[in-house]
Amino acid sequence: MRISHARLAPVVAAVTTLAAAVVIPLVAGPAAAAQGCQVDYRPTVWPGGFTATVRVSPGDTALNGWTVSWTYPGDQRITGAWNAVVSQSGATVTARNATWNGSVPAGGATEFGVQGTVGPAAPAPTAFALNGVPCNGAPPGPTTAPPSPTSSPTMSPSPTPTSSPSPTASPSPTGPPPAGCAGAAVCDGFENQTGSTPSGDWTVVHPDCAGTGAATVDAATAHGGSRSVRIDGGGGYCNHVFVRANRDLSGVGTVRYGRLWVRHTTALPADHVTFLAMADAADGNRDLRMGGQNGALQWNRASDDATLPEQSPAGVALSVPLPTGRWSCVEFLVDGSAGVLRTWLDGVAVAGLTADGVPTHDVDGQWYGRTWHPQLTDLKLGWESYGGAADTLWFDDVALGATRIGC
Repeated sequence: MRISHARLAPVVAAVTTLAAAVVIPLVAGPAAAAQGCQVDYRPTVWPGGFTATVRVSPGDTALNGWTVSWTYPGDQRITGAWNAVVSQSGATVTARNATWNGSVPAGGATEFGVQGTVGPAAPAPTAFALNGVPCNGAPPGPTTAPPSPTSSPTMSPSPTPTSSPSPTASPSPTGPPPAGCAGAAVCDGFENQTGSTPSGDWTVVHPDCAGTGAATVDAATAHGGSRSVRIDGGGGYCNHVFVRANRDLSGVGTVRYGRLWVRHTTALPADHVTFLAMADAADGNRDLRMGGQNGALQWNRASDDATLPEQSPAGVALSVPLPTGRWSCVEFLVDGSAGVLRTWLDGVAVAGLTADGVPTHDVDGQWYGRTWHPQLTDLKLGWESYGGAADTLWFDDVALGATRIGC
């Protein structure tokens, strides 16, 4: 038996510089946007740095290529981006679609993110334009074409440029996912469970040792339908319990998307806990684990205790808590061939839970301390505490497949 505790990374207050992604300029200019477009800018700010997730909704006009622009009223300086090619000139920012996410249907949406540094003044921008059209109900102004990719100033690349996800290695993690999970290797709302103990497609397991942890079928609490799986997880290493999927997952391949609805009662603690685990055949069958530490969601690798994000104040600030007392949708992508991991909570990408293939301090620098190309073989949901934290959780509408399933 090996008791694992996630390490605390050195305390740092600012995020180091990320490089801008560079892609081949688009051949055709972006399609026009309707004046009903919406741009939602959601920042997370800490002393010296920030990230922001930007959600773009074109309204009733489909897009075939997009450019979003805004002006910072404060002293933000963008140092990196994901899911878009971003440049900054003075306070003005221009973000263009990557090669794989330029098409957005009418009524749909896409997301990208930025990361940067900031001084004492950090008010969020309030005025946005999509393909030159003001958004968020702003009155139309003079129509001007967005700057061309060749004329716009771009950020200087660093020796370790941020890599863009490959559209062939990983299906696009942005845009509206398909509805439902029919055809996925796992697509289960536990409605076929007839007894009090999970059975059939699920087996109750206690890795390493068994204590007071229990897994039951709950007919009183459910996200959809009338049943869920309830986990009563105790504090202490042996009081853990999981339900393991019995379905054959070998056909999923190296690109694995997961979706689960989870509800729990106690906020994530300061010490390390796990509620999802998947054995990695490329890592001695040790688990890739999702749970929490320092009050926020994190990924943890059992073989070397590496965490995502790094457990520094700046790293933890890039993650988010798991809400209590309500159902939350957790999604993830693990691309074993590319060594990439992405995570969404209620449909919003979590910057700190993103390993993009290039080490970034406070985010995935520790994660890429060694080569990582996982070969995941199973799926386990439950509770494991490496300190004294206990929790009661419910899982429902669980899915696992080769394409994004969505919430």
